[in-house]
Amino acid sequence: MSADLQDLPDDQLVARMSEGDVDALDVLYDRYARAVFSFAVRIVHDSRIAEEVLQEAFMRTWQQSGRYELNRGNYASWLLSITHNLAIDEVRKSQRRPQKADMVDITDVLRSEVDTTVNIEEAAEATELRGVIRTAMDTLPDAQRRAVELAYFEGLSQREIAAFLNEPLGTIKTRMRLAMQKLKDVLSEQEGLPD
Repeated sequence: MSADLQDLPDDQLVARMSEGDVDALDVLYDRYARAVFSFAVRIVHDSRIAEEVLQEAFMRTWQQSGRYELNRGNYASWLLSITHNLAIDEVRKSQRRPQKADMVDITDVLRSEVDTTVNIEEAAEATELRGVIRTAMDTLPDAQRRAVELAYFEGLSQREIAAFLNEPLGTIKTRMRLAMQKLKDVLSEQEGLPD
């Protein structure tokens, strides 16, 4: 593997993966494997299952690399989103509940687990984007915000949220739908969001 490949940004490596470049996948794996594994362990509480989630997450990014769109989020966020979904699926399969994690910040997971040089521009954009998302979340009514937090930051299904909040499932589904629509509207109105 050439040193030049190591210097490429994630989006260019993903583009190379979509052309069948296995070395590009190796570089991304080296950059993010520890973060993905750590994130999965937080949810599944089992290192063996977390290892399987890790492998499957990278396999999915390899298989779906042609569908990756930088304007919808950076590679790390995409990878950790896939990891989150796979880990929650594993938890549901084993009928265990995920660890309650108060507002897991993907950037904090990456910062604590990935040993790479910091790209100041990307860090600034990520900080700005987190602020925009927090502001958008603050526009939601409390009940809608709580449902979104339980689903996306604590990994609960809508049925689990309904049981946790002692609310009808239909009410939770409506809250989630309204919250996601409002977040979409608020975020689409924002100008100057990082690409």
